[in-house]
Amino acid sequence: MINNLTIEQIDSVEKYIDVLSELLIQVVEEGASIGFLPPLQRTDANKYWREVVNPEVILFVAKINDQIAGSVQLQLCTKQNGSHRAEIAKLMTHPNYRRNGIGRYLMNGAEERAKQEGKTLLVLDTREGDPSNLLYSSIGFIEAGKIPFYAKSANGELDSTVFYYKSL
Repeated sequence: MINNLTIEQIDSVEKYIDVLSELLIQVVEEGASIGFLPPLQRTDANKYWREVVNPEVILFVAKINDQIAGSVQLQLCTKQNGSHRAEIAKLMTHPNYRRNGIGRYLMNGAEERAKQEGKTLLVLDTREGDPSNLLYSSIGFIEAGKIPFYAKSANGELDSTVFYYKSL
């Protein structure tokens, strides 16, 4: 466990654009399946972050000694028939800080906010076999199923994704 860890919601990325882009580039280089393939260009990472925060997306960051070490998004469903649910997206921990509980803290923060927003169901997906599968199962997410050949990896292979849900 790391001392001086805080989880914060940020409403604007401009102050953090460089460090968030570096976080995204690092986790993609390490093989994270979060929608991008390496090598991720800084201009693409910057563009991504500038488009993330909007009324339907709540962005959380994990800070250690005021330095961003990870992030996660709570994406609120705006469909009339989905107003009770939200999606967890893009859970990232900087490679220098992995295996210290940061992902768990970020997930707990997102879950608490979902409850405050009146959500009763969380959903997410992740690549089959990734370490995140163990995290999600350990915090009460239930596997709903798999889709084969869902996402392309850096080596060109098509990987399965696993969908999870959690009732709040």
